[in-house]
Amino acid sequence: MPMSKSASPQSRSVAAVRRACAHIEAHAADVLELKALAAVAGLSPAYFQRTFSRVVGISPRAYQEAIRAGRFRADLREGVPVTTALYDAGYGSTSRVYERKPTGPGLTPAAYRRGAGGVTIAVAIVASPLGRLLVASTGKGLCSVKLGDDDAALREDLRHEYPAATFVEDAAPLAEAVEQILAHLDARVPHLDLPLDVRGTAFQWQVWRYLQSIPWGETRSYSQVARDIGRPSAVRAVARACATNHACLVVPCHRVVGADGTLTGYRWGVARKQALLARESATRSRITGTK
Repeated sequence: MPMSKSASPQSRSVAAVRRACAHIEAHAADVLELKALAAVAGLSPAYFQRTFSRVVGISPRAYQEAIRAGRFRADLREGVPVTTALYDAGYGSTSRVYERKPTGPGLTPAAYRRGAGGVTIAVAIVASPLGRLLVASTGKGLCSVKLGDDDAALREDLRHEYPAATFVEDAAPLAEAVEQILAHLDARVPHLDLPLDVRGTAFQWQVWRYLQSIPWGETRSYSQVARDIGRPSAVRAVARACATNHACLVVPCHRVVGADGTLTGYRWGVARKQALLARESATRSRITGTK
């Protein structure tokens, strides 16, 4: 049914972008030119590019890439051979897969298909000021940093992320990372700069890198993060990126709050988020001499 002429410009723009999204999802494996997508949306190419990025939070090309990557990972989890999965997703060659890294920076597609089978993950669980702290590494970087109350629950959460990996509970290779994180919690190390090997989309990494730039003792709202990364309409996507962060503290998602300062949610508990922010604020005040 044609849209009423009385519809607002904003609602017409959203409807146009939805048509383009549906087209991209139906043809994600194909080569999609901007001009053709704009025609589907009924907009000029330049206006379509700006409108799509404003409404969705990422460009049409990035959206198509995210759809491709999601389908590629889904096929791998279903046991589809890597070669079949990459061509079905529209990558065209193995070199394109390794260039785009749809399974993350460290895991190869074959390893991802096996649920990280063949990958050995070192794990250490220690006491911290905020409960039990789990730190895990693939050897290429930290793949998980978690806070919790129960060691068994932390291990189960990690196994859910990497169901076919081999886990070795050995604190030795993680000693330096664990020490830095504990020092960070004790306010002795204000900024963590540890290598990460965490799976995420380009948008998630854009958010996570921004979070790492937020100074100790400061916070940002979800809308401010979205504006600062150049995606002002992607507030919900920013919130999802924070919620799917698997490396707490190293990626300080606790420093993102609601527009009115409310703590909103936190994967490791709002009480821990409150405690983290209170500790950082107190330390910052002590250092700067402000109240």
